[in-house]
Amino acid sequence: MKRTILIGGAGFVGTRLQQLLENSIVLDKKLSIESGYVNIKTPKTLISKINSSDSVVLLAAEHRDDVYPISNYYETNVQGTKNVLDEMDKVGCKHLIFTSSVAVYGLNKNNPDEYHSVDPFNHYGKSKLEAEKLIESWYENNPKDKSITIIRPTVIFGERNRGNVYNLLRQIALGKFLMIGKGQNKKSMAYVGNIVAFIKDRLEKKEKGFHIYNYADEPDYNMNELVSIIEDKMKLRIPKFKIPYWLGMIVG
Repeated sequence: MKRTILIGGAGFVGTRLQQLLENSIVLDKKLSIESGYVNIKTPKTLISKINSSDSVVLLAAEHRDDVYPISNYYETNVQGTKNVLDEMDKVGCKHLIFTSSVAVYGLNKNNPDEYHSVDPFNHYGKSKLEAEKLIESWYENNPKDKSITIIRPTVIFGERNRGNVYNLLRQIALGKFLMIGKGQNKKSMAYVGNIVAFIKDRLEKKEKGFHIYNYADEPDYNMNELVSIIEDKMKLRIPKFKIPYWLGMIVG
């Protein structure tokens, strides 16, 4: 039976994706050697983990804002990706799904599509873009029978996640939330259940060629709309006072 190899599969997205797939193998540096330990920065840990008929979903990445030293972004996201591609080449594996990020576009872009110019502003976005370029070169070097999908999701939220959306909900629930600015800035988000369903769909289609997809769940609510929805669902009343943007910047 053909398998799906989830590299970095013990994380937030991987654990949800595994629930949807019938024959998946989770590889992750969080696991023991007996249960699937792989660190993509160390090529030898990938040996004998991938077969020619497998589909690989590469989820492993350094993505937090506080990663130190900075080189960790590039050692994992770039060199780690190269190590996976090298192992796939050795065994003749040709089906890859890679989770990148809309961070490759940079800040304050107005709904960029997949053809928009890239302009990453931080090391996470820069390292993801370098990894994408490696994958594209790997594909173009020998495209025969290869099926490559790069997915650029916006911020992913959902149950058991402790990221930005969770922090916003927690501040509101604790009564510590104050709006800075007019609240007209829009926030693109992706629910984890939807993003894993999309990955599953791409696995099943297994379309030959090189494909890039942005991913966000619409509509894009502005902060006023988002806070209003949260108020309603949580049965809370949030102070309508807003801190002027210039004052928020000074305090920040």
